[in-house]
Amino acid sequence: MQLSLSGTQDSIIDVSDKVFNTEFNEPLIHQAVTCYLAGGRAGTKAQKNRSQVKATGSKPWRQKGTGRARAGSVTSPLWKGGGVTFAAKPRDYSQKINKKMYRGALRSILSELLRQERLLVVEDFSFDSPKTALLLEYLQRIELDNKQMLIVTPEENTNLSLASRNIHYLNVVQVIKINPVNLIRSKQVLTNVATIRELEKRLSI
Repeated sequence: MQLSLSGTQDSIIDVSDKVFNTEFNEPLIHQAVTCYLAGGRAGTKAQKNRSQVKATGSKPWRQKGTGRARAGSVTSPLWKGGGVTFAAKPRDYSQKINKKMYRGALRSILSELLRQERLLVVEDFSFDSPKTALLLEYLQRIELDNKQMLIVTPEENTNLSLASRNIHYLNVVQVIKINPVNLIRSKQVLTNVATIRELEKRLSI
C-alpha cells in the first residue's frame, strides 16, 4: 500500500501491507496490553502472618478467673501488632505471550492508527539545537494538534528528547521501545520514513 507524507505535497512512499494493512484484532491487542501492564507490576508487597511475628510464645494470661476473654497468643490477628490473617506475599504478576502474538498486536495497532489518520509520517525530523520553541514551531508547521502525541525515532535523538521535555502532551521514544500501551494512549503518532522501514523490518518476521 501507499502512504502520503505529512507536511509535503505529492510525496508518497510504499509501505508493507503485512505491517500497516492488517485487520483490527481486538482480543489479541487486549491480551498484549494486559501482558505488558502486568509485567510492570512490582509484586513486592509483603506482610507477616502470625507465625512470622516476633513475640513471646507464652499465654498472655491464665485461661480462667480474670473475667477477660480467652487468649492464647499475642500474635493473633485480632490483636494490635499481631499477624495478618491472609498475609500478602511477593509474587510475579508477569504473563506469557509469545513474540509472534506480540508482533501481531503491534501490527494491528499500527494499521488501525493509519486507518484513523492518527499515524503521521514525515520525511525526516532533525533539530540543530534542543530548543522547545523550535519543536513547537515544527509541529505547528505540519499542522499537528496539541493532543497526547508520541514521536517515534529510529535511534536516539538528543536534541529532540531535550526539546520535548517541557511539552506535557508530547513523548519521544525510540522505535525499539514502542509498546502497545504508548501507541494506544497517543492521540497522534508522528514518525519518519526511517522509522517506518525499521518497523517493517522488525514486524514482518
